Amino acid sequence: MVDKQLILDSVGPVQAVLDAHDGIVNVVDTTDGIVTISLEGGCTGCGSTPMTAMQIYYSLMKLDEVNDVVFLNGELPEYMRQFIDEKLASEAE
Repeated sequence: MVDKQLILDSVGPVQAVLDAHDGIVNVVDTTDGIVTISLEGGCTGCGSTPMTAMQIYYSLMKLDEVNDVVFLNGELPEYMRQFIDEKLASEAE
């Protein structure tokens, strides 16, 4: 089980933007290193939410404890997930 505070701390620079727009990262579950997140508050209906989700996904997937990140409300489109996966793979080479 990944520590929820570690997840929130790892959101990093995105947190300042979320705070300014009343956005909330709700860590729902972390079982087996699969982090389930819901973006709430100001994130709901915001056009920038997919970019926010992409930055969160990128930050969290760099953590050894995290195996996957699932956004409950579909905030991260599949093509963005693939882009980040490819970027992380090229960084690991």
